Order: sequence, then C-alpha cells, then structure tokens
Amino acid sequence: MFSKILIANRGEIALRIVRACEELGVPSVAVYSELDRDAPHVRRADEAYLLGPGPASESYLNVEKLLEVIERTGADAVHPGYGFLAENAAFAATLEQHGITFIGPSSSAIDAMGSKTKARELMAAAGVPIVPGTTEPVDSVEDARRIIAESIGFPVAVKAAGGGGGKGFRVALTQDELQDAFEGAAREGEKFFADATVYLERYLPDPRHVEVQILADKHGSVIYLGERDCSLQRRHQKLIEEAPAPAVEAIPGLRKKIGKIGTDAAAAVNYSGAGTIEGLLQDGEYFFLEMNTRVQVEHCVTEMVTGIDIVKEGIRVAAGEPLAYTQDDIVLRGHAIECRINAEDASKNFAPAPGKIGNYREPSGPGVRVDSGVGPGAEVSPMYDPMVAKLIVWDADREQATRRMIRALREYEIGDLKTLLPFHEAILQTPQWANAETCRDLIEDRAWLKQLAFAKAEKPADGEAPKVEQQYTVEVSGKRFEVKVIGAAATTGLQATSAPRAAPKRSERKASSSNGASGDTLTTPLQGTVFKVVVELGATVEEGTLICVIEAMKMENEITAHKSGIVTELPVTVGASVSVGDTLAVITAAS
Repeated sequence: MFSKILIANRGEIALRIVRACEELGVPSVAVYSELDRDAPHVRRADEAYLLGPGPASESYLNVEKLLEVIERTGADAVHPGYGFLAENAAFAATLEQHGITFIGPSSSAIDAMGSKTKARELMAAAGVPIVPGTTEPVDSVEDARRIIAESIGFPVAVKAAGGGGGKGFRVALTQDELQDAFEGAAREGEKFFADATVYLERYLPDPRHVEVQILADKHGSVIYLGERDCSLQRRHQKLIEEAPAPAVEAIPGLRKKIGKIGTDAAAAVNYSGAGTIEGLLQDGEYFFLEMNTRVQVEHCVTEMVTGIDIVKEGIRVAAGEPLAYTQDDIVLRGHAIECRINAEDASKNFAPAPGKIGNYREPSGPGVRVDSGVGPGAEVSPMYDPMVAKLIVWDADREQATRRMIRALREYEIGDLKTLLPFHEAILQTPQWANAETCRDLIEDRAWLKQLAFAKAEKPADGEAPKVEQQYTVEVSGKRFEVKVIGAAATTGLQATSAPRAAPKRSERKASSSNGASGDTLTTPLQGTVFKVVVELGATVEEGTLICVIEAMKMENEITAHKSGIVTELPVTVGASVSVGDTLAVITAAS
C-alpha cells in the first residue's frame, strides 16, 4: 500500500477520497486554491497545501505546482478524482516519469479511451456497436456538412474528442445550427480539456443513457458491477442517476450483454482501476458511446446496490493488489437513487446560482447517504462546478427508494442558496418518473420549470419600516412547529419554515423566457461573464430571440428576449462581468 496519497481535486470527491484513505490507513494530502482555503477536505486531510489563486488554470490544473507539493510531501501516489486532470493522459505520463503512481489507468489506456474518437474506432474494430458517426476527427464545418450529407443526416451531435460531463457537446437539429454547434463544441473542448478536436454522431432524441461500472486490476482480472441509468439530464449533464437500470432489467440477457461490452473494452486497452462504459439504449438496442477512464460522480448508486467500495478498490488495485472480487461475487440488491444537489435555479432554466450557504442540515436515517464538501457558511463559487452535494438513498425496490428520496429531500436544509432541492422533489412525484421515462419533456418545459420559482424576499416600500424577522415555536394539536414571524412592529405574518414543499402541477401554458425581466428591461438571472453578444443595438427581435451568452460555473447560459420589440439599449459587452439583476438589454415595443 502507498505511504501517502495526494488528492488532486476539491469538493465532495476530495473528501470522499480522504475518507477512503483513512479507512485504508494511508495519510492523505489535500491541495486547494485560495477560494477553498477553509473547505472541509482541507481541514480533514492529514496535510494541506495552497496551489494558487481561484481559477483552476492557476491552481487545480497547475501541474508544476502539483509536482512541487508531491516532492515536498513525499507522496508516492496521486488520486485525481473526477474532472480537472482525471482523464489527462499527459498528467498521468508525467507522474509515471517521476515514479509516482497515478491512481487510475495507465497514460496509454487514458490516451486510447479518453479520446472519444480513438475509443469509437477501437470499439468499431472490435465489433462493438457504436452510435453511427465518425471515428476520425472532423477538421472543419465544411467537412462536417459533407459527412452529414453523405452518411449521418440531421439531427447530429457535435462532440469534443476529449470531452465529458456534458462539456463540448452540442446538437444541430438543422443545417442552420451546424456552425454554432461545431464552434461551441470545439471551444469548450479547448477550454476544459485542452483539445479542440471534434467528431460527429447521429443524435438520438430520447434514448436511455445506460452505463456499466467496471473494475480491473493489474493481473488481468476485469469485472462489471452492473449498470446505472443516467437518462435524466439537462444540457447533457446528469441530474439523477439510479441503479439498477429499469430498462435493462426489463430485457432478459441485456445486463450480461452490456457487461461483456464493458469488460471487453477494458481488456482491449489493458485497463486497470475503476472505469465506466457509457452507452445509449433505444428500442432494445445498445450502442457504445464512450469510456470514462476515472471514477464517476454517480459511482455511489453502484456502491449502494453491490456493497463494494469502488474508491477503495481503485486505490488497492493501483497499489498492485488483485481484485478482492470475482464476477460471481457481484450480486445486485435493492435499488439506489442519486440526486445531484446543484446550486442552480431550475425555474430559470437551471441558471447557476452561486452564493453563500446559511444554515445547513443534511438528512439522515435508514438508507440515506450524503456526499458533500460544504457546511454552514460555505461559499459556492461561480468559478467551479455548481455541485453542492450528492444525496443518495437505498431501499428494497425503485418505488420505495423514490419515497425515501422524497423524504430525504424534504429533510435537507440549505439556507440562503438556491439549489435543485425543489426540482428533485417535484420531478420524483411525476407520472413520468414513476413510469421510468427520461422526463425530457418536463426538463425542457419552461412553463413547468417556472412553477419551481423561489419565493422573492419582500422589500419595504419607501418610507416603510424595514421588515423584521423573529423565530418562535408554536404548538398546534399537540405538535410543535418552528415558525418565522415576519413583519414591521405589531403587524406580522406567520410563515411555517418546516412545511414540506409541494410538487407543482403540470402546466399547459406556453413556455416563456426564464430570464429576469420587468417591463421593457431584460436583466441577468445569474452572475458570470458575458461570453457573446448576439444582437445589435436597434435590432428587431422576437420573444425567445437569443440576446447574449453568459458563462458561469463552467457553463454557457443563453439569455433570450422576454418580449418582442426593438433593442433600444444594450449596455453589455463581451468579457464584462455581470451580477444578478444587471440590465442586459431594454426592448421596447415597435411603433
């Protein structure tokens, strides 16, 4: 076993790895940016070292600084977690050259499977069914147009070769959308993975996203731990995951078939460690999509149904130990669900909502697990991923697990921060979820999402005394409740703080823009940086016309016109920082 492990990551996954190190009896080394100086993973690790300023390029992606910390601490292994450098073959190779173990696959395996184009080519050669598309990079929009016309057709997905986590994934439904999709995928590939290479796939409009968890050691053993369903997504980023996958259980023999695809793929590149084969399931047919050469965010649901600690197994096999399990040992029991608790406002089309956490209380009880990296007073920065925590539950079957998750969501308290708690509670009570559908119709329904809007704090009118808030305990029918009394002087209103959130009913109203707007003024619903301004001053626009793109929390957010009219004011410029409520444009009715 290793003498010391450096964890090249932050947040909940860093804390998860620290705990695994503690159970293995291995000292841990945390690294952090200036923004994460007081983060739980920093306090929990045996040692912690500052990497640099907040931007990831100056801290968590600073390989030279990481090497300095490795040398200073004497760490003989590095765990990359997920994101950042987790699928960076060059980083893994650099560690290998310095005699440091990268806890994950070899740099050659990352290079082979981390590149989506190489992985598709490898799988196609091995006879594994892949989504129709290219196995070679596409160099230009012109080449893309020709290839689409000859073989793929629309709709088409344009994907970054080194992408993952929804980054570098754009869809073109028509010819007119192709250039923006191509440029957007290439741009995000360069920004997040230092690789602007893109490829094309036929876009399947409503498939099940099913992935297989594999574990492999350095002695030639490869096993699969069942599958997960990750179909519930927005902007191609996962929101809810579950294991086992309901659609796979409904088809005899499918689990064994896709499990073999996973183990064959791993064996083809001499893989070791934890990894995931992602695929699309449509009309009973399974297509290989890509391989993630790292531990997944959603590994927790597989741990809950198999009883296997995937993080600890990954560390053990990196140290040269054989797998502690054979395929015959793997038995799936019960059902697990994971909800990603992101700092986002679902009512505003999942706009990032960074900020400071007030009161904080995690749910508990039988079958409930929370993987988090925050606490009271923690700051969720727009500079990083919006994830606050992962809430995972287990129960005997899917229906009971759903009820347990709803109970846990209602127990979860995250004060002063907009999160996806209301969204998760609402969607888990819909017929679509009960029927194991992808729920894509709900996630893309702006009118339904708008019903999840957070209550706005009341502001006193001019000359009015400011509102005061006091908390009391009241008893009704023998049951005590915590309530807030909000008002001015003797005039008060009661607001129960412990009442469960109600799921909104399905609305049939036409979806409207989720941007901030008041009269003619269009304001920004989020804090971030203006990446692109699409319209010009004096332009005539329709409701829903794209006005600008704001980058926040590693996502590009499209801001659309809230009404039809003429753009009479346009105070934003590319590169400018904006805060919630800032004016983006003024749109007045055409005369």
